[in-house]
Amino acid sequence: MPDQPLLQAALNGDRIHPGAPRTPERIAAEAQAAVAAGARSLHLHPYAPDGRQTLDAAHCAETIRAVRAACPGVPISLSTSADVESDPAQRLRLIAAWTELPDLVTANQGEEGILDVCELLISRGVGIEAGLLSVDDARRFVAAGIAPRCTRAMVEPLDADPADAVAGAEAIEYTLHEAGITLEQVHHGDGIASWAVNLRAIPRGHGIRTGLEDTPVLPDGRQAKGNGDLVAAAANLLREAAR
Repeated sequence: MPDQPLLQAALNGDRIHPGAPRTPERIAAEAQAAVAAGARSLHLHPYAPDGRQTLDAAHCAETIRAVRAACPGVPISLSTSADVESDPAQRLRLIAAWTELPDLVTANQGEEGILDVCELLISRGVGIEAGLLSVDDARRFVAAGIAPRCTRAMVEPLDADPADAVAGAEAIEYTLHEAGITLEQVHHGDGIASWAVNLRAIPRGHGIRTGLEDTPVLPDGRQAKGNGDLVAAAANLLREAAR
């Protein structure tokens, strides 16, 4: 349904898990499984042949093309994380060289040089998912004034404890609300706490994200086999909430 909260799948990140994909072919296969299970947007980290995450134009293009061929019409979001390239100037140079553009990128607002990345990609027609890992990130985002030009806010508390993660999501959401920012929000956490953040978000009308980047386990604590399992569980939460 068009008005249903967004369900985004985060396919890999740096998660160590047998199902976490690294090659373009495996990323495309996991993307297909996620979409079949109910994902309407895909977030991914391209990898180089040496097994490291990369922003290199050729490797990013190869991965984007593989996923678009497997999942035509499904929006693709790439990471721009400083965990991939820690030098802000080099990160900007690498991203400026992209030839195959994603539909979106996540841009963590607490990182040095991230506003330059946002300005560059906005000018090239790429949507910005503003990554807010903390209240401080949310405050920086508010102060930067770029919210009207962003696609959505990603509310991403990374606390391991579910109660702490839920409190973090609430505080980030409140910061945005107080600033009058009405962007679509997509909420997730890390590990088992991600499900608690998802569960809080759904009745509030927010989108949710899941996948092996966010958690290797299902809501009951069992290890997921892959992204399809995780997305199916999240889709079930959305269905139950809609009843």
